[in-house]
Order: sequence, then C-alpha cells, then structure tokens
Amino acid sequence: MGNPRIPLFLFFCILFSRVFALSSARFSPPDNHLIACGTASASTLDDRRVFLPDSAALLRSSGSKISVLAVPDASPASSPLSRTARVFTRPSSYEFQIKQKGTHIIRLHFYPFSSRDFNLSSALFHVSASGFVLLTDFGTSFPQLKEYLVWVDAEKLVISFAPARRSSFAFVNAIEVVSAPGDLIGDTARLVNPDRIEKFDGFSRQAMETLYRLNVGGPKVTPFNDTLWRTWVPDAGFRNSDSVSKTVAFSGRIMYREGAASREVAPDNVYNTARAVDGANVSDSNSNMTWVFAVRSGYKYLIRMHFCDIASRALYELYFNVYVNGYLAYEDFDLSMATGFLASPYYVDFVAGVDSLEQLLSVSIGPSKQSNHLWINGLLNGLEIMKINNTMGSLDGESPIILVLESPARRGFGAFLSSIVCGLGFMSLLMIGFVLLLKWRAETRNTVTWLPLPTDVSGGKSANGNPVVSSKLVYF
Repeated sequence: MGNPRIPLFLFFCILFSRVFALSSARFSPPDNHLIACGTASASTLDDRRVFLPDSAALLRSSGSKISVLAVPDASPASSPLSRTARVFTRPSSYEFQIKQKGTHIIRLHFYPFSSRDFNLSSALFHVSASGFVLLTDFGTSFPQLKEYLVWVDAEKLVISFAPARRSSFAFVNAIEVVSAPGDLIGDTARLVNPDRIEKFDGFSRQAMETLYRLNVGGPKVTPFNDTLWRTWVPDAGFRNSDSVSKTVAFSGRIMYREGAASREVAPDNVYNTARAVDGANVSDSNSNMTWVFAVRSGYKYLIRMHFCDIASRALYELYFNVYVNGYLAYEDFDLSMATGFLASPYYVDFVAGVDSLEQLLSVSIGPSKQSNHLWINGLLNGLEIMKINNTMGSLDGESPIILVLESPARRGFGAFLSSIVCGLGFMSLLMIGFVLLLKWRAETRNTVTWLPLPTDVSGGKSANGNPVVSSKLVYF
C-alpha cells in the first residue's frame, strides 16, 4: 500500500498554490496614498485598508492647518474616517508623489460633523486636481464620497482646496490617490449622436467623475469584495421597466480572458448576476429593459455597460440592441462573437450628452431582429455612469481653474483695488470733460464778442440781415 499521507500532502500543496496564485494576482497599485486628515494616528477600515495621518503627505497652506475632532455623538457615520477632519481657511493643497504616470483614482471623503469651533455643514469651497476643476461652491450636510478618474503625467499630484468666500472655509476627512490598472480606461469609445455613431478618441486623457455604479440584478457589492475598493449598488431604484426582465444568478467560474475585461474592471460579484430579457415574455408593446439617471446638461457622459453571458444555454443564442437616450447605439450585438465563451466578461463604452431640458440619461436593452423567443433576448450585468470634463477642464461649472483656486482674500483686495482704479479713472474723465466744456464755452463767448462788424453800414443796419439759424424613442 502507498503512503496515505501523500494525497493529503498533495491536496494542501495544490490548495496553497491556488491561494498563492490568487493573492499574487490581486491588484497592487504602484501609487496607493491613503490619508486620514486631521488625525495623529492611523485608521483601519472594514476592508482592511489602513489610512495614515495626513502628516504622511506634503500639506501646503497659506493659512493655519486646523485639525478638528467631532464632538461626542456628532459623527454622522460609523467609519473611523468620520471622526476627524482638516479645515482650511485659506487656499491649501496636498502633494502626492507619483511613481507611475497614467490614470489615477481620487476619492475625497466628506463627513460634515460639528466640532467645538466649526460646523462642517456650513463649509463652502472649491477643489481641483492635476489641472482639472473637481468641485466649485461645494458644501454638504450629509456624508459624501466623491470619486474621480484623472490622468496624471507629472511626478506629483496636487489636490487643492480653496474657500469659496472670504467668510467660508474648506474641509476634507480623507483622501485616496490610487493608480488605476492599465486596462481600466481605454482610449476610445462609441459616441452616440442622434443620427450616427462616431469614434471618440483621446478618452483616457479626460477627467471623469463617477456618478452611478450599479450591480444589475444583484445585491450591493462593498469595497471588501472589489479589488479597487468600489461600491456597486442594486439597480432597483433606477429601473424604468420590469415587465420583461428577470434576474439571473450564476455559481460557476467566471472566465476572465487575457487582454479582455479583468477583475479590476469589475469583480466576480458583478458578473455572476444579471438582469435578462426573457424571450417568452417579449411583446410588441414594450420589450426593453430601461434604466434612467438624473444628470446635468452641458457635459458628456461615459456609459460603461458590463456583459457576461450567464443565462444562455449555448453560444450564439444571445442577440440584442442597445439604446442610449433612445437612440440605437449598438444593433444586433452578439456577445458570443465578442468573447467566444459563455460566462466570459466583456464591456462596451458609450459616450453621450443629454437634453438641456430633460437632464435625464436613459439606457435600454431590447430584442434585435435576430432574437428568438426561445432564447434570452437581452442581458446586462453592470452599469457605470461617469461625467466627463467640459471644454474648460471642469467637472463642476464653467469657471477656469485659475479663478477657482484664486484666494478669496486676494479676490477681495483685487476687487477693492480695481474699484479704486476705476473710480479714479472715472473721476479723471469727468474732470477732463469738465475742463474741455469750460474751454469750449470760453471759446464760444470769445467768438461772439469779437466778431468783426460789417463794413457796409447804412442807416445803422447791417448790409446783410440773413438770420443764423438640435428618430428618438420615448419611454412612458
């Protein structure tokens, strides 16, 4: 008989090698700055990330560097990051050394608690980073996490805060600056116009703000289960139709392919659930799944749609159309042709603007001409909506960065100085005009007084007595 311990030994070796492979494959960003602001000690989150005090970052300020602590029972959230903050009464900035140039994820944590000296809910301020305006006249009375994707091609990233008014202040509770994986943001997308689809180039160099991130057909995904520490919320609150959809769950292995969507693009928990159009329930009245989002006009938006066929019984049984804002964005989409496998992730990036009156962005999935009522007629696993910076390099308003970052005190003095200069100039013009008027009147009087008399005079009378006298679907 052979040694019975050998199979057990081999089992543990195989198990260890798999665990090691999984751990080594987990994304390790070259730049990973996690800063807890206003505290003197490190903070550990539930997802096991450790945030260091902001003394670990280079903080520059033209005023006092004020650290504030929430009064007892005033912290609005359970996160350890919600208990302290850094307050700025003058323009200030954090500088982060960058090891690897490229797209970086910036997350700003705001927990507006009350302290002994400050009520953070009354703050009003601007924020910029890497030449882009992130926030203008920003203030909040509830906890917010703002996430941005910004291209960094310098050796340092500067995140600046400036009070919006002379009497106001800025604050921040925590900052994340993390290198994004190389495959997270591509350089091209499909630009959806009312009459045509175009290629959108130079996409990776834009700045973007994450607005919505949905796990379609599935539960909430927390940062603990995402390699990039993102949160994916259920899609229930955004659906505009559910007559033809059904949820699908998958317990098998998601097949990530080299050169295709990775776990950093979206985690397993997003790809192993989906919402699908059941061909048996399709009718001519309304056969589309539709999601609607409130957005601002004046910007273009990235719509990233995540697909993974976990519902079909075989390849080449899934065909569907994609609509953005009611316009046909992708006709007869064949997911099998794109991946070559079932349960293999794939995503498509679309770019579109919104109507200035509606300020709504809609995304729909529906049957195509190649669909069969015996098959699944449409499927979606995940959906992300991101705002793209405008022509001013801003994600929040039309102000250029030089105005956003200018000190309110300097703006006040400059306005005062300008008013003085303008006032003096106006008074000078008035004086010059007055002098010219006096001179003109004097010359006029002189002309009348010294006018030569006529040489031909008869009977005491003058000899000359002349007097001087922008195919759309509508969803209900």
